[in-house]
Amino acid sequence: MRRWWIRSGLAIATAAATLLATGLPAAACEDDKPVTEAKHSLGDPGAIKGVRPVGNVPDAQGAISANFLSYGTRDVMVVSGQFGLKVYDLTANPAKPRAIGELSLPGLWETEDTEVDANRKLVFLSRDPRAFKGNTHTGESGIYVVDVAHPEKPEILSYVKVPAGHTTSCVEGCRYLWTGGPAKADDQPADWGGRPIWVTDVRDPRAPKVHPDPIELARNDGKTDYVHDVQVDKKGVAWVSGAGGVRGYWTSGLHRDPVQNRYRWATALNPVPYAGGGVSETAAPSKFMHNSFHPVGPRDDGAWRGHDLVYATEESFLPGCAGDGVLTISALDGSYQGEGWRSTPEKPFRMRSIGTWSVAGQEGSDPVSDDCSAHYFDLRGHVLVQSFYAQGTRFLDVSDPSNPTQIAYFRPADAASWAPYWHDGYAYVADNKRGIDILKLTP
Repeated sequence: MRRWWIRSGLAIATAAATLLATGLPAAACEDDKPVTEAKHSLGDPGAIKGVRPVGNVPDAQGAISANFLSYGTRDVMVVSGQFGLKVYDLTANPAKPRAIGELSLPGLWETEDTEVDANRKLVFLSRDPRAFKGNTHTGESGIYVVDVAHPEKPEILSYVKVPAGHTTSCVEGCRYLWTGGPAKADDQPADWGGRPIWVTDVRDPRAPKVHPDPIELARNDGKTDYVHDVQVDKKGVAWVSGAGGVRGYWTSGLHRDPVQNRYRWATALNPVPYAGGGVSETAAPSKFMHNSFHPVGPRDDGAWRGHDLVYATEESFLPGCAGDGVLTISALDGSYQGEGWRSTPEKPFRMRSIGTWSVAGQEGSDPVSDDCSAHYFDLRGHVLVQSFYAQGTRFLDVSDPSNPTQIAYFRPADAASWAPYWHDGYAYVADNKRGIDILKLTP
């Protein structure tokens, strides 16, 4: 989610005071304020180290999210943004994507973390209630199911209204979708802090079926609140990020439910809690976790080898850069018995913080820009690549999770880095101003 801010001194002071007093995350207060440009140093030339830009796709300006699909020997990138979808062929030269198709839907809102069904060649495109000049109070939200079986001609197979619409994520191999966010609508319960998750059955992509009852309620110390994003790990556990932290769920198979203290079958409509909970306020004061990643499989994490860790980003914007959102790394130890589902304001449960990393004051940063919040990231091995809006794209060595270390950075003077993706040895960066930047780490 992009930040929104009124940049007069009085407005900033008032907003900051309100956030501190209420404990609300800055990211949850964006609703209908106009977008404003990030501040940069006068004549700022940008900064680059340890990475080589090998390509750029300027006609993808406005890019928010990217995905990659394989058609036999053909490699294709699908880019989403407020323009709709654009499709590029990477086969001949992955550093020089060739435009081959487009689905024009001007007026969409962000389309963060758009996901694809690689087998059925489908794209699931969220309609945020702010799309097409709507608003969070009364705007319509939903899901477009787009067929890209023929990538030159993306086609809308169906559209279905959903009570949420900021992000839509695949679970159960894209047989079902979980859709969450943004701030609650006027016709939703007054005590909600934001929209939870609605489940959509897309086994028949031409006739999606939305289940009427939401899930992932009471996630913020017992309060139903803003679910921002869902990421599924290699074991099939769906990790739900938003206000109140990160919680993981089994969506299939027989598992012990630590909340109900019994074994039961997990489904997308009735998932089984696995682990997770709130992130320590010393690591993420806002408690608003934007997105997450749970590494699975053998890892050499030094002293943390064998520990179960979850990586997450805090999205938060305060005046200046020092208080903005960070990358957090937390231990899941101690959260397997449903502690994160029993947390209350009186008896809060927080995962143990292992490490954090903030762009503030780091080499390569623009000291004048205050557009510094953590955003989407991608992890391959021990190298994590992450977007920090106007502070660009950062590459971190996380072989020691307690001490993430910057090893490279790419910050153009006009950076608006939203989401990076590892693909075929390159980092593809969806930059809202520049389109798609294609980067290669230097030896």
